[in-house]
Amino acid sequence: MEIVWQTPANPPERQDYIFHKGRHLVRPYYFEFISRVKNRWAGKTVVDFFAQEFKGRPYDYYVSAVQCGRIQVDGETVPVSYILRPSQKISHFLHRHEPPVMASDVTVLVEEPDVVTVCKPASVPVHPCGQYRKNTVVGILQAEHGLAPLFPVHRLDRLVSGLLILARNATKADLFRQQIEGGMLQKQYIAKVVGTFPEKELLVDIGIYYNHREGRSTVEAGDSCRDTPTKGKTASTKFTRISSNGTHSIVLCEPVTGRTHQIRVHLQYTGHPIANDMLYLSEYVDNRSDVGMSADRAAGKSLIPETNNMYVDDCEETCSKNFSIDPMCTQCPNLAPTGYEEHEEGLWLHCIRYSGPGWKYECPYPG
Repeated sequence: MEIVWQTPANPPERQDYIFHKGRHLVRPYYFEFISRVKNRWAGKTVVDFFAQEFKGRPYDYYVSAVQCGRIQVDGETVPVSYILRPSQKISHFLHRHEPPVMASDVTVLVEEPDVVTVCKPASVPVHPCGQYRKNTVVGILQAEHGLAPLFPVHRLDRLVSGLLILARNATKADLFRQQIEGGMLQKQYIAKVVGTFPEKELLVDIGIYYNHREGRSTVEAGDSCRDTPTKGKTASTKFTRISSNGTHSIVLCEPVTGRTHQIRVHLQYTGHPIANDMLYLSEYVDNRSDVGMSADRAAGKSLIPETNNMYVDDCEETCSKNFSIDPMCTQCPNLAPTGYEEHEEGLWLHCIRYSGPGWKYECPYPG
């Protein structure tokens, strides 16, 4: 079998995707990861570098990958004892399995010469990141609608749904960037939260610190009497209750700033976290369903839940015929990477409106 190696320059195509049991999957493909040796990596052997920096695969895999040329340095096969030097090019040729996402459509709302707006489904990342490349909003729009290049104007967390604005050229993207940096945009989301939210408008004006290692944010009020500066960034969100049934409330959320997980952590601070947000709900709710727990696996939990064996077996039987098994791949014969469950639900947070000087884009409310 002749192997065709893909790079980020290869566009996603319709035939790359498989729909299975309500999920959107990508056929595994051969891909070349390229990076440059950073100063902190220099002095390590090529195998030790991969084993320490990319712990998702066993040490023996990296030894074999170097020996057979799946891992190269400056385009050349090297021994496993090879010592890396700064700025060298490292290529890792591997059989790539992308995580699945929920199989909701990426609906195009507005298509203009300079702008495209879509209704982003929950669980789909906006752009290539981590293990996702084709299973992203940008990838799906390119494959299904031929829309490229696209420049996301703002970000939505993977599990958040709703309005997403994408510029179609760098000039328009830069104009949006200037308006964002100038504080000229108004943003509106709706959330379903725990309990009866206060009836009066509530402004939460409290700093947020995002811990990259833990993948979560915390509020940080600060103390003018302390000499130690706070790590957090200023953040402000306005909340207005739309309705309540005594158990849950629907709340309009208007972030003034744009910090990571800002709405989610500010709602937690009010005592009314998003009702299925397990990353910020744990101290309020004891009865956590398996489905709820999976809703925020990628939002910051470092531990990957156990794989649903029935789902894996079904994927092997139904889907493995759709791609070639690679003998060196640590993920084959499964279609999805190891550790991804069948069930996942979106966060009950939905972007409905963005507006700026002379423009406004909207997205339908969720059911």
